Amino acid sequence: MCDTCRAPASIGKPVISAGVMPLPGYGDMDEFRYEFSPSPTRDWQLIAHRRINDLQGVINRGSPRPMPGSIVAKVLIGLCGVAGWCAAMNVAAGAQEPNGRAPATSVKAVIELYTSQGCNSCPPADALLGLYAKRDDVVALTLPVDYWDYLGWKDTFASPKFTARQRAYAKERGDGRIYTPQIVVNGITHVVGRSAADIDRAIAETSGRFSAGRVPVTTRIDGDRLVIETGDANSGATTPRSATIWLAVLQKEADVPVRSGENHGKTLKYFNIVRDLTTVGMWKGKAERFELARDAIKFPDTQSGAVIIQSGTAGPIIGAAMLPAL
Repeated sequence: MCDTCRAPASIGKPVISAGVMPLPGYGDMDEFRYEFSPSPTRDWQLIAHRRINDLQGVINRGSPRPMPGSIVAKVLIGLCGVAGWCAAMNVAAGAQEPNGRAPATSVKAVIELYTSQGCNSCPPADALLGLYAKRDDVVALTLPVDYWDYLGWKDTFASPKFTARQRAYAKERGDGRIYTPQIVVNGITHVVGRSAADIDRAIAETSGRFSAGRVPVTTRIDGDRLVIETGDANSGATTPRSATIWLAVLQKEADVPVRSGENHGKTLKYFNIVRDLTTVGMWKGKAERFELARDAIKFPDTQSGAVIIQSGTAGPIIGAAMLPAL
């Protein structure tokens, strides 16, 4: 593992309880990694570093093949011992997946995952982003960078534009922190992309500022055109009077077999992959309307997109919305 791929010690936060549970016979998934953290809606919430199946508490999506019932039972029994009581009962009783799909509501956070197929610290973060991508109150984006391509595998989705955006964030914050997997939250702060606890904490810390200055954004398809409409500035907030309107064109999912480099032999799964990120125009404090030809923005493998309004080009995000299917 390259040292620069590891989570910086100054950023990683300890969780209340964590551990590793062996799962014999499951290849490179022979360790089921888990952690527990406080949840405002449940006493405890299971956060898997892989994805979590909500079917009767059967935790198997991170495995190369479905987990037999006997293995599942051992996992659940082990989790009961770690938490002090059977936390899995919440899942079995039909409780909502942690970080799963929320009821329809206003977007309260934009999270951008900077990742690379050439970094072996990134796959857990890539899987975790898939959980956030299910939520209606979060715009979750994957932006693959190209600076690990020299390690032996050229990332098939990487763009120098995404690398430049990550560096612009570091410069704007003034901390110079550039690493993978890195998640930037609401254009304000950054955390290690493998930690749901850190991501949730960053969302909580920045969502108030985001909500206070939020600029309304709506999108719709009108025949062969995409229509983007923004609202006026919030009169009671310190919203900037000028901001950049970004359009991110997304591929919803992809499986990538990696044939060399640190992730050699693995098939990596990605969610909400940004295939193109372009400026639509400028928001100047007043309601705006933009129309774009769908054929001009759609790629063969893209199905959706997101609109982001951002102070400057790497400042706080003040508005966001997911697009309908392209």
